[in-house]
Amino acid sequence: MHADNFSLARYFDRIGYAGPAHADLATVSELMRRQLYTVPFENLDVQAGLGVSLAPEDIADKILARGRGGYCYEVNGLFCMAMQALGVPYRYVAARPMFYPARRPRTHMALVLRLDGQDWLCDLGFGSYGIRAPMSLAELDTDIRQDMDRFMLSREADGVYVLKAWRDGGWQNQYGFDLSPQEWIDFTPANYLNSNHPDAIFVQKRVVVLHSERGRAILVGNTLKLVDETGTVESELDDGAVAQALRERFGLASA
Repeated sequence: MHADNFSLARYFDRIGYAGPAHADLATVSELMRRQLYTVPFENLDVQAGLGVSLAPEDIADKILARGRGGYCYEVNGLFCMAMQALGVPYRYVAARPMFYPARRPRTHMALVLRLDGQDWLCDLGFGSYGIRAPMSLAELDTDIRQDMDRFMLSREADGVYVLKAWRDGGWQNQYGFDLSPQEWIDFTPANYLNSNHPDAIFVQKRVVVLHSERGRAILVGNTLKLVDETGTVESELDDGAVAQALRERFGLASA
């Protein structure tokens, strides 16, 4: 994943990172958190009918130059650029969302990085119940606590890894993936579906998520949820308050 308008210096400035540029787990974990805290998961271009470009230069321009965010392909794509610049081996994985009542295609894109001799799931683009740090593919069926959240990776008999999140008193499947080779261009049909199909949630509703050290802010439609270790505070916003929240809470200038 390469873009001529990407540099580590620009990326570090965008996410407010001033630490070392090492190809190790500690650095990657901190970069992941810093990006989650500063680059929102958002579908405002889809809502505006503009579509979503997967051209690496467009992703870098949108997030680094224009201060925007994006959904999974964009925010994970930007992270890939940083990993490539650092020299961290990675692969794309095509993931099947599993929290819907009916079986869905593999429309989500996540990453598996090779760090310290192990494979690590890394995902900055799953929205409300996304992981906040890399998860080792070798540590299966283990309750992993990440701040106020709990996650678990399991592996089914057919080799599919399943990411689970602790929700409402039980483990709930979030998505499944395997390690079959994927190329960047392979996500073009999924991107088109997510940005155009009337059944896609990103077409139906505004979705914006920004993590913080305390929790996360989630805007779905006109409903704002603030989640931290004490619970969830939910409020309904009018259009003016939505525009204000996008600017002041999520750092986004347009709706």
